[in-house]
Amino acid sequence: MNYDSIKIVPEWKELLQEEFEKPYFSDIKKRYLEAKNKGVTIYPPGKLTFNALNLTLPKDIKIVILGQDPYHGSFVSNGVDIPQAMGLSFSVPKNVPIPPSLKNIYKELHLSLGIPIPRHGDLSPWCQKGVLLLNAIFSVEKGKAGSHAYFGWESFSDGIIRIISKHCNQVIFMLWGNYAKKKIPLIDSSKHVIITAPHPSPLAQGFVGSGVFLKAQEALKQMGKEGIDWSLDG
Repeated sequence: MNYDSIKIVPEWKELLQEEFEKPYFSDIKKRYLEAKNKGVTIYPPGKLTFNALNLTLPKDIKIVILGQDPYHGSFVSNGVDIPQAMGLSFSVPKNVPIPPSLKNIYKELHLSLGIPIPRHGDLSPWCQKGVLLLNAIFSVEKGKAGSHAYFGWESFSDGIIRIISKHCNQVIFMLWGNYAKKKIPLIDSSKHVIITAPHPSPLAQGFVGSGVFLKAQEALKQMGKEGIDWSLDG
């Protein structure tokens, strides 16, 4: 993988230049290419690897929602195999069934803010409103959860979090579950807001009713910023 051949907007490319030049990123490229050469299917599709960064520019970030691993499954629609992963944490394409964790995210939005529950799982409109849907790991082999955890992606996403903490002002970090909470030391809490909660997975308890979205809206208001319109069409 050559990051120059995979679309990434100039604003992020400039900020991440030092990360791209570090040895760990060379390891990522090497391991990604080795996996591709084996003929395995990698999710998300290559052009969506940096989708989260391309859809939310550094200057526009209001909220970061951190996920862990891309979805490793797919859904067959009209004979076409559609990947769940689209390079955005918790999000799936419109014609793919809504995953359980996202259902709970929708439940919490409805409970705390009265947002109508959408019939699809495409969260890309949130990105246009300043929500960075960042996964800690950027790729996965089809059908094998966590298969690219050793690639070095976590060092890259940690670098992104540090850069946001340093270069952006008054960002809200939504850290759900123990894995995400481990990123707290990367964030300057004197200039940013950290909102934690249990993971939205049905296997965890306590996300629905946590009030995380209400807390985020209140924090934005205190910052003098406009709240996020979390509603989705359809």
